[in-house]
Amino acid sequence: MATVHLRIGDLVWGKLGRYPPWPGKIVSPPKDLKKPRGKKCHFVKFFGTEDHAWIKVEQLKPYHAHKDEMIKINKGKRFQQAVDAVEEFLKKAKGKEQNSDSKGESKGKKPNKPLKILDEDDEDLSALKDPSEKVVKDDPHFHHFLLSQSEKASTVEPISKRLKIIEEDTGSTSIQAADSTAINGSITPTDKRIGFLGLGLMGSGVVSNLLKMGHVVTVWNRTAEKCDLFIQEGARLGRTPAEVASMCDITFSCVSDPKAARDLVLGPSGVLQGIRPGKCYVEMSTVDPETITELSQVITSRGGRFLEAPVAGSQQLSNDGMLVIVAAGDRTVYEDCSSCFQAMGKTSFFLGEAGNAARMMLILNMVQGSFMATIAEGLTLAQATGQSQQTFLDILSQGQMASTFVDQKCQNILQGNFKPDYYLKHIQKDLRLAISMGDSANHPTPMAAAANEVYKRAKALDQSDNDISAVYRAYIH
Repeated sequence: MATVHLRIGDLVWGKLGRYPPWPGKIVSPPKDLKKPRGKKCHFVKFFGTEDHAWIKVEQLKPYHAHKDEMIKINKGKRFQQAVDAVEEFLKKAKGKEQNSDSKGESKGKKPNKPLKILDEDDEDLSALKDPSEKVVKDDPHFHHFLLSQSEKASTVEPISKRLKIIEEDTGSTSIQAADSTAINGSITPTDKRIGFLGLGLMGSGVVSNLLKMGHVVTVWNRTAEKCDLFIQEGARLGRTPAEVASMCDITFSCVSDPKAARDLVLGPSGVLQGIRPGKCYVEMSTVDPETITELSQVITSRGGRFLEAPVAGSQQLSNDGMLVIVAAGDRTVYEDCSSCFQAMGKTSFFLGEAGNAARMMLILNMVQGSFMATIAEGLTLAQATGQSQQTFLDILSQGQMASTFVDQKCQNILQGNFKPDYYLKHIQKDLRLAISMGDSANHPTPMAAAANEVYKRAKALDQSDNDISAVYRAYIH
């Protein structure tokens, strides 16, 4: 295969660590930043972010030649915005060149040379360059440049939106950061030491984004091998939940169900043994309000501070840093977690006293689970009555119920792809807990109860570890 020679000014796809290939531009490195020894690499400035890094040549591909390939394998919103930024950059560069040609011709001068990719000092790169950028040395082979939020006060932001806090009439607070994600380097990480327990579908993406945004993170997982990848990316390893809680200022947990959440805190070498006055514990698992109340009481009894912060989303949204965080409990912990929530999510809400977030999340997941079951029912009814399932989806996608969720889940069903983005067993658990919550409030939940039975049938068909869309199989067996 022919060798592709790259040089300063070339647009490229660069792959850094475990993150997907990202569009960038080869630029001259700062004078005080030396190239890693023994490495053939180029210094790349990434689009849609303030990140820069030395990237090995084997991890670089020309932008135009591989654009279609990369767009097919990467579907995240942040990725698409980065691609749009490249195209906008090229459009501006072309317009600038054409304007120069017109001026030259009107004065009887020779037209300018053919379009070249602008150097890093050109004004059209203002969205990608700032003189106040700093070097953050977090790896012996790669150096990242991250621009803090405070330093960006006067910088143009064509893609990243500013964070803002909105106090709603209900008294809840929403930290909105619609484009603050794992690919947005505009977050100033807290100087507090962060612990994270549970590296499942959701937790893995959260930890990746915390690390990418410069947080100091110590991880623990019941299956220790899952920690290895994060250790390679700069995380520290905790031997037990108690050790993590004692080492860190704020410890997050994200596990599967109420029993796992209780065991993590109250079990042998559990979190409670590491809690000291002032230590913070943030429960991100989707559990029932009673479990939250119990955990809050035991943590605060040791002088700790407690916050619940379950998340709405999926594995893909977790990876993209686009989760919605629903928090309740100690307001000061919520504020201390600001940079963490900005790294992992697009929006966070504070709902008051502990237990409220659990109630809200169960309601949200009850609606999502019931809706998914109804969509599956519609697809199978279309097939049973001789209608095209694809046409059903096409019509649905043009109506009021059109959404990325509907489109992705239905397309996956039609392709027979049930790779988990959110486990079916977990949505069934959430439906069960929501129904129980309804019983406690003497409120009927007949739709959720019906959906729960369909998911229970899907579980009986060995679909527990598949995606929630596998509820479709409950209707065809």
